[in-house]
Amino acid sequence: MAQENLDQAPRNWRLEYDQDNIAWLFLDHASDKVNTLGSEVLAELEGIIKRLKSDRPTGLALMSGKSGSFIVGADVREFDQTDDVDELRANVKKVHRLFQQIEDLEFPTVVAFEGFCLGGGLELALCFDWRIALNAEHTRIGFPEVKLGIYPGFGGSGRSIRAIGAPKAMELMLTGRMLRAGQARGLGLVDQLTSPHGSLRWAARQAVLKGKSSSRPGIVARAANTGPARKLLAGMMRKKTAAKARPEHYPAPFSLIDAFEECGNDCLAMIAEESRRVPELLAGETSRNLRRVFRLMEGLKAEGKRSDFKARRVHVIGAGVMGGDIAAWCALRGLEVTLQDREQKFIKPAIKRAEKLFARRLKKPDLIAAARSRLLADLEGRGVERADVIIEAIYEDRDAKREVFSRLNGRVKNHAILATNTSAIPLSELADVLDEPQRLIGLHFFNPVAQMPLVEVVQDKKSDPGVVDDGCSFATQIGKYALPVTSTPGFLVNRVLAPYMRNAMAMHRDGVPKEALDEAAEQFGMPMGPVELADTVGLDVGLSVIDTLMGDEAGEEKKILEDMVSSGHKGKKTGEGFYAWRKGKPVKDRKAIEGQDLDLLAEKLMKPYLDECRASLDDKVVRSADLLDAGMIFGTGFAPFRGGPMHYLEALKAGKEKPTATTPDPADHPADESNTDEDSKNG
Repeated sequence: MAQENLDQAPRNWRLEYDQDNIAWLFLDHASDKVNTLGSEVLAELEGIIKRLKSDRPTGLALMSGKSGSFIVGADVREFDQTDDVDELRANVKKVHRLFQQIEDLEFPTVVAFEGFCLGGGLELALCFDWRIALNAEHTRIGFPEVKLGIYPGFGGSGRSIRAIGAPKAMELMLTGRMLRAGQARGLGLVDQLTSPHGSLRWAARQAVLKGKSSSRPGIVARAANTGPARKLLAGMMRKKTAAKARPEHYPAPFSLIDAFEECGNDCLAMIAEESRRVPELLAGETSRNLRRVFRLMEGLKAEGKRSDFKARRVHVIGAGVMGGDIAAWCALRGLEVTLQDREQKFIKPAIKRAEKLFARRLKKPDLIAAARSRLLADLEGRGVERADVIIEAIYEDRDAKREVFSRLNGRVKNHAILATNTSAIPLSELADVLDEPQRLIGLHFFNPVAQMPLVEVVQDKKSDPGVVDDGCSFATQIGKYALPVTSTPGFLVNRVLAPYMRNAMAMHRDGVPKEALDEAAEQFGMPMGPVELADTVGLDVGLSVIDTLMGDEAGEEKKILEDMVSSGHKGKKTGEGFYAWRKGKPVKDRKAIEGQDLDLLAEKLMKPYLDECRASLDDKVVRSADLLDAGMIFGTGFAPFRGGPMHYLEALKAGKEKPTATTPDPADHPADESNTDEDSKNG
């Protein structure tokens, strides 16, 4: 196979011709580990397409020059280079013209890929006649743009509807979910699958020589795209989307639905709408802040790369809700796990919950059975000596935890991580019973473990920095974001949540309906109101945290919780708390919200939350404002569209958010500029 000599060799593309005169085009981003469609890459592609139109090869096959991945999307970093809508619109139209040229090529075109085919990568693939994917676990296909506050803008909205029909295409774009190769084949996004033992290249060659071309959706899918049906479908989409996101907070999905309702039956018109709508979304505050959240997420991922620690075996002590679910999650992620408690009757419920998790996540019987075989009951604690990670997760009692750790002396491997899942107890009050107290760190998971993405990796002045780095690597290994925090009472998340929750209870005691408090918080952008959150976490857990952090200072609010817990009303898990719970949902009186000033309630609710964020940064619980923002977004669900609490306060200071009488003035407590600036460079 000979490589074509272009007038000016591109940095990111390689063009070759074989004996059948098939043009093989490989994307291999020269300055990145993954392929993205940035301006340089697209400009080079434009020159290559011009050459191909002149050469008229037998066909074109597009593949990745990087092993294991295709294209992860557009280059998100370039989105922040300008917020000028006219400039953004010109850039979008330029890509539209390029992709249309690819679609119009007068010879067979095939794309063959494995790994990530996301966003702009999928939009590029949709320009080709035939799409082949490797049917492997690491192959993922989808449109994640909505998570960045936009929707597909390189022609994907029109071409996906044309390829698989409006209902399926719109659902993918509105949710941002990723598909496995088989799912994408079932929908029609992919035309052909190859097995891991097959050859993508051979399949692509055969497809070119046979001139294969995708088929269009059937008559039912086309009927769903007629005017009346489209109007009805758009209404259903708005209702379903509004149940998860408010249009004033997240405008992108609603803008996509509007475009679909107006011209979803016309591929070119939908693409033209992208050039009108997507640039406006890109320049908007929501998209800018969601892109910031993306960078914060990347920063947390970097925390997990500070060491090369890899665990094979985990031992969890305590089979309660937290301990059992931590053990189940580790087994789900491929680790061998031993779960210890005093009696088998305490372990059985944890095993049953784990089996439900495996069935829900893994689907296939063989994978479920494999995960179940990795989770073993261990009454005697024999797994301690073999484990790479030992996690104590018993009930929140200082003396009981100290006893557990005292029994571990001399039994733990030299390289093993020794950790506690305490939610508030300082490390120093647990570590002094160990022969090597510097080895103890905190790995603080959140409930429910399978859903909450954050793990606080807790350290104090005596902690071994290497063990802390290993703890971050372990959290990343099991698919969580690692947030390094110092061992102050409550660490970061619970320290901020405790006064926030106490404030909500005080406001409720003063006569504000609990439903109004929850609605005000959700209107601000929180995923769940504070009263519903208290019930969901468990009133007994909340009482323990408030007691540890505030003691008698919690006053009447602590007594209210004590009375409820002592009467057996612990929230969602018992079916009764502040709310009655039916079928996993709180029973709320919507009339209680009527006549309430929700904006004012939100301001009063959020003040202790924001005050405590400021104090936590001043006390150096985390290294920087960016890490604090990441922790509060991924640990408490702080409104992502606001970019994080510290970013929100800076926006207030700059006049980008509406100031209020009860929101703390950022000027009163200037942020640590050195920390903020340094982390901005790293994040």
